[in-house]
Amino acid sequence: MADPKGFLTTGREVAQTRTVAERVKDWNEVYVPGSLLPIISKQAGRCMDCGIPFCHNGCPLGNLIPEWNDYAYREDWTAASERLHATNNFPEFTGRLCPAPCESACVLGINQPAVTIKNVEVSIIDKAWDSGDVTPQPPERLSGKTVAVIGSGPAGLAAAQQLTRAGHTVAVYERADRIGGLLRYGIPEFKMEKSHINRRIEQMRLEGTKFRTEVEIGKDIDAAKLRRRYDAVVIAAGATVSRDLPVPGRELGGIHFAMEYLPLANKVQEGDLTVAPIHAGGKDVVVIGGGDTGADCVGTAHRQGAASVTQLEIMPKPGEERNPGQPWPTFPMLYKVTSAHEEGGERVYSVSTTHFEGDENGNVAALHLVEVEFKGGKLEQKPGTERRIPAQLVTLAMGFTGTDQSNGLVQQFGLELDQRGNVARDEHYATNVDGVYVAGDAGRGQSLIVWAIAEGRSAARGVDRYLTGTSALPAPIRPTDRSLLV
Repeated sequence: MADPKGFLTTGREVAQTRTVAERVKDWNEVYVPGSLLPIISKQAGRCMDCGIPFCHNGCPLGNLIPEWNDYAYREDWTAASERLHATNNFPEFTGRLCPAPCESACVLGINQPAVTIKNVEVSIIDKAWDSGDVTPQPPERLSGKTVAVIGSGPAGLAAAQQLTRAGHTVAVYERADRIGGLLRYGIPEFKMEKSHINRRIEQMRLEGTKFRTEVEIGKDIDAAKLRRRYDAVVIAAGATVSRDLPVPGRELGGIHFAMEYLPLANKVQEGDLTVAPIHAGGKDVVVIGGGDTGADCVGTAHRQGAASVTQLEIMPKPGEERNPGQPWPTFPMLYKVTSAHEEGGERVYSVSTTHFEGDENGNVAALHLVEVEFKGGKLEQKPGTERRIPAQLVTLAMGFTGTDQSNGLVQQFGLELDQRGNVARDEHYATNVDGVYVAGDAGRGQSLIVWAIAEGRSAARGVDRYLTGTSALPAPIRPTDRSLLV
């Protein structure tokens, strides 16, 4: 244990955020630069080095949390980075974007504030980049085998990096104009600046990974032809089909999926656009969906100068403490105030949209909603609770329903789907098509970034074993492992 009394003598401190008045005027990350460095060593010292570290099990990657906490406490940043990278290819992504199920499983969290695992993680990796500890790791020899990875989100990148380091020649295909998937165009700049993606991509290029942008498998290249060209294929195309809201008025202008709205704001930050074609400036904005994607829309609308922002959620407001049905160490559904929510706006729970109202030009002018409640396990409307909310821009952030099948990828490969519409796979992440594997949301359904990286690593081992008969890559998690925790 780094500090035997650390959890008793040191209180929990987290990264400081810049003032709301300052940060809504720019798109930089919301945290005060360098605010963690003076406190992070003592924060790492709060780790109790438990005999059974439940944080390991709370993390889908199985991160060696007590080990790198100990190194961080001792300020041995090189060793901390080595232990961090032993299980996680991209800790700068998870350290900024993961909801930290590891902290929900922290033993200290039973009756005290949990260890700030996520803050320690991001401090270690940022320090590693600054000190030059993160370097390319090209393979010593090539296997002569080739692998195509479809999709460049966290699952695809993790699979590609693992397979490249195993000696295979890997090409990543991405239908967008830049590498990164939803990390690039789904996550706003204020949550993660894209420079973090860019330097990882450069590391992977120097290791030998090839990248092919603006190529959509199924449209630009026939999937069956791709399979014949490569010795193996990993599908990491995500679950990109947005859940729609089929109510009267849905056809009105100004109603957009979140993934139509958010990428355009990122395009502005990339320098491709001067002003986003879908813009919240001066408008009453309504965000339908209470999750993280909805919060991203809220923060984006604030920075674009929205007149008002209202976020709607059909489910009841969560509690601020665990309910009995979600005991430690499971990942609880709690009321969460993100940086975007700190910046303003209203959150409305237990409501359902009945219809949209348009103006004389065919654009949305208002949204009509009604309160709902659970009765007999079903959501029912509460009579007399209907009301109207002004809205000139509505974003639908209600989650995703599965892998895009409109481009022919699923049909051309001949892939089988499971009951939820995801690409079916076995315990080694293999599909029903020989040599074709699937990882991340495409096989799991909409999930966390930490699961995507974990599945990318696991699928890579399955592919490596398929190609060579054995594998030195880390043992895979099973697709159903830790399902109760995350």
